[in-house]
Amino acid sequence: MIFYIFLMLLGQIIVSVSQVLLKKSAQKHYDSVIREYLNILVVSGYALLVISMFITIICYKGLPYMGVVLMESVSYIIIMILSRFIFKEQIGFGKICGMSLIILGILIFYLI
Repeated sequence: MIFYIFLMLLGQIIVSVSQVLLKKSAQKHYDSVIREYLNILVVSGYALLVISMFITIICYKGLPYMGVVLMESVSYIIIMILSRFIFKEQIGFGKICGMSLIILGILIFYLI
């Protein structure tokens, strides 16, 4: 079970990086619609999403259904941290409260 938890965390890191790549691409201006959707950032971002999806499917084999669904919320925390360092986004009080509730929910689920 520990293996699947670490595998699920790896999957959430991968999906978080893919979201950052897609946001980076969305911030750029492209000459055509084709270049907007067929560039290295978008293709890489969606490829990482597919890899993360397969990792999640594998994790359903070793973790209970609710455990996998709950672990998917970790990506919100990782994305917030990555956004702070990559995009210099501010983390306000509301985001800290939200992140705390996510962490508290995960702890309650796994400790009870």
